[in-house]
Amino acid sequence: MPTYNKLVRDRIPDIIQKSGKLYNTRILSHSEYTMALKRKLQEEVNEYLQAGHLKDQGEELADILEVVYALSEAQQMSVDELDAIRRTKAQQRGRFESRVLLIDVQE
Repeated sequence: MPTYNKLVRDRIPDIIQKSGKLYNTRILSHSEYTMALKRKLQEEVNEYLQAGHLKDQGEELADILEVVYALSEAQQMSVDELDAIRRTKAQQRGRFESRVLLIDVQE
């Protein structure tokens, strides 16, 4: 039996059960959940970086976004609040649309 010890989406146990397999789970404390989400974010970013096809990249970006939403909610920040912060930063500092690479800054 493979050991995973990683955070999974809520419906994964149901999917495993419907396949006729047995599994073990436990519910994480809030602090464990936050740490598991951070590890999951790293996992999803790594999967995105390794994805070759555009379809796979889109799937991984969606997974990253899902983890980011869960992290914001775990920190008592709504997705709307998070997006408001994103919009404010975009207005104040810009976005990444112009593809600017900063080489250096002379002091």
